[in-house]
Amino acid sequence: VRRPLGVVASIVPFNFPAMVPLWTLPIAIGCGNCLIIKPSEKVPLTLMRMAELLMDAGLPKGVFSIVHGSQTVAKALAEHPGIAAISFVGSSRVADIIDKTARSTGKRSLCMGGAKNHLIAMPDCDEDMTISDIMNSAFGSAGQRCMAASVLLVVGKGRKDFLDKLVAKAKSLKGGQKPGEIGPVIDTAAMARLSGYLAACEGHGAKILLDGRRWQVATRGFWFGPSVLLHQSAQEPAMKDEIFGPVLSVLEVDTLEEAIAIENANPYGNAAAIYTMSGQTALETEKLNAGMIGVNIGVPVPREPSEAQGDAVLGDSCRFHNIRGVLQDVLSGP
Repeated sequence: VRRPLGVVASIVPFNFPAMVPLWTLPIAIGCGNCLIIKPSEKVPLTLMRMAELLMDAGLPKGVFSIVHGSQTVAKALAEHPGIAAISFVGSSRVADIIDKTARSTGKRSLCMGGAKNHLIAMPDCDEDMTISDIMNSAFGSAGQRCMAASVLLVVGKGRKDFLDKLVAKAKSLKGGQKPGEIGPVIDTAAMARLSGYLAACEGHGAKILLDGRRWQVATRGFWFGPSVLLHQSAQEPAMKDEIFGPVLSVLEVDTLEEAIAIENANPYGNAAAIYTMSGQTALETEKLNAGMIGVNIGVPVPREPSEAQGDAVLGDSCRFHNIRGVLQDVLSGP
C-alpha cells in the first residue's frame, strides 16, 4: 500500500518559472500531498498566476501554498520538521546546502545544480549544420538554462574557416523577443558576472573573438550579446566555471581522446554532444561521463527532468518527479 507523504516542498529557479514547478506540482498534489513552492524572488508572478488558476479550478485551500524569499527561506523549508520531502533546482552551491540540510532532518531530497556542458566538433562535421545548432545550444534563452552549451572543443587545430564562420553567425544574432532573437539576461548581477569573466579572460590567456558587452551601450536594459572566447588552456576560469549566460568558450584540441578527457574532468556531468558524420566516431560518446549525450544536437534532453550526474544532481535521483517519490510504502496485512 502506498500513501501520501503529507507536506512536500519545491524550490524553483527563475529561468523556467512555469515548466520546473510542473515537474512536481501535478504529481505531488495528484498523489494526495500538500505542496509548498518557493518561486525565485526574481520572477514570482508566474506561480502567483498559477495559484489563481488552481483556485479557480476548485483546488481546496491549503493544498497548494507559495512562500516568497531568498536563500534564508529556502533553507527554512529544508529544515522544517513538518515537510517530508523537498526538491530544488538552481546553483550547485545552494543545491548542496539544501540537500545536506534536508537530509539532516530525515527528508527525501532531490537537488539539481549547475552545469558546464561541452560540445565536440569533429573535423568531418557538417559545418553549416553544426554552427547553426551551436547558436541554439549556446545562445538560446540567452544561455540561461542548465542545458546550454558553454564549451566548444574543436578537434583539429588551425580550423580558422570554421571559427570565422561560427563568430560571424554569432555576430549576426539580434537582441529582441521575436523567434530567433536573443533575449536579455535576468538582472544587473548577471550583467556584472558576465562582464567580469570577459574582462578577466585575456589576462588568463584567452582571446575575445566576439564581445557581448557591445550590446550594453546600444540598448537599455539587461542586454548582453553572444560572446565567443578562444582559450589556450582548459584550466582557465571561463572554461571551468558555470557562467550562465550567452558566453561560448572555445578550445582547439588535437584529438577526440583529448576532448573526452577535458569533458570528463568537468565535475557537473550534465550533458555533452558531438558533431560528426561518422557513426563509429559517434559511438565514442560512450566514454563521456555526462548523463545526457547528443549526436549532432546540442541540447540533448531525452526527457524532463534530466539524467544528470555528478555535481549537477544531488539526492534521490529523479524520484521526486515521479509517483514513487511522493508516496510512502506501507506494509499491509497478510
